[in-house]
Amino acid sequence: MTQQEALKQEILAKTKEYYELVHKPVQNKEFVAGKSRVNYAGRVFDEKEMINLVDSSLDFWLTYGEYSKTFEKKLADFLGVRWTFLVNSGSSANLLAFYALTSPLLGERQVKRGDEVITVAAGFPTTVAPVVQYGAVPVFVDMELTYFNIDVTQLEKALSSKTKAVMIAHTLGNPFNLRAVKEFCDKNNLWLIEDNCDALGSTYEGRATGTWGDIGTSSFYPPHHMTMGEGGATYTDNPLLKKIMLSMRDWGRDCWCESGIDNTCGCRFSQSFGTLPKGYDHKYVYSHFGFNLKVSDMQAAVGVAQLEKFPAFVEKRKENYKKLYNGLKDVEELILVETQPKGDASWFGFMMTLKEGVKFTRNELVEHLENANIQTRNLFAGNMLRHPMFDSMIEGIDYRVISDLPNTDKIMNDSFWVGLYPGMGDEPIRYMIDTIKHYIADKR
Repeated sequence: MTQQEALKQEILAKTKEYYELVHKPVQNKEFVAGKSRVNYAGRVFDEKEMINLVDSSLDFWLTYGEYSKTFEKKLADFLGVRWTFLVNSGSSANLLAFYALTSPLLGERQVKRGDEVITVAAGFPTTVAPVVQYGAVPVFVDMELTYFNIDVTQLEKALSSKTKAVMIAHTLGNPFNLRAVKEFCDKNNLWLIEDNCDALGSTYEGRATGTWGDIGTSSFYPPHHMTMGEGGATYTDNPLLKKIMLSMRDWGRDCWCESGIDNTCGCRFSQSFGTLPKGYDHKYVYSHFGFNLKVSDMQAAVGVAQLEKFPAFVEKRKENYKKLYNGLKDVEELILVETQPKGDASWFGFMMTLKEGVKFTRNELVEHLENANIQTRNLFAGNMLRHPMFDSMIEGIDYRVISDLPNTDKIMNDSFWVGLYPGMGDEPIRYMIDTIKHYIADKR
């Protein structure tokens, strides 16, 4: 072993020692009801993530590298898709997924400004933001209140001669009715983008969510199903979409050489493109108006270690959902989210909705939980159309709405969710159940 290798092994051994001394005691700290914070999400990690991170930092490659390639391959294998692309966030993944549909390489199926994209208003803004930012027109349909996903009966009403795509998320890990949505898209020759950021590990009819559509997206922000700090991914089986996303992720370039490698094609200075001089350097030829959305290799190093744990994460999320559901199913004042038929959810959170006529508001219950050290979240934007970002938008021109979205407003006013992430043990789950039930019993 060389001096360099020996020193590196010493550093990595010290990294493990540091984890054992600093982080492990915090993770194993005893839960004290009412005093310990019950977070809605959190990082679950051990020394392996830290060792990978330090290992990558010592190489000092910094940008996309070997860990990134490994992660992309392992994620593709896990999902059962041909290609995955790492990006710097789930929002960037949605940006890349949608903008891929705007490529001229898609011919008649290219999404152009003024074309319409069917979506929902109850969700996270960056599912819809790329549509608006490009100049396409989002068409909003309502939700249903059993599985808290898109109301598929409104799809036909939303369809027009301008419709080119459907872009929607699986709510808190619960798959939407993929069979109905996919058949609708196939029937009408529409693209389908699955925002899978809250549903990694979920399946529908035994097939991974995010792989039913043309493109799926994931987020690796700390609260999500697995983390690399910041980070995200897109995935597809479509060779043309793969080519487009690779170009748009990496500045819009036409070249497919990996970072630090030149002349993969063997004809770097002998091709013709557009009206450029013949032989213009292929590494600086741009076929799309793209971005730089790449992730650092240090982040990917964390992701590689997380992927090894991921199947166990999914199972723990399912177990915690069952415990919460069984503990609260007899509370008459609450509507609990049900698992989508034919779906197997890798739950991101546990959502509850107040029934009509209860003697307290959502905010009153949530404030009580927060004061009891239980972290809560609304279903993100609730109804996006009611936010200031839509103040300058004109209905019928900048966006369309199918119906008055009564269920979306119900979710905005009366729904909230609590955590069930893999780091959560039985004690905080029992504490949440007891706190919710005692509050509601006192209000009857």
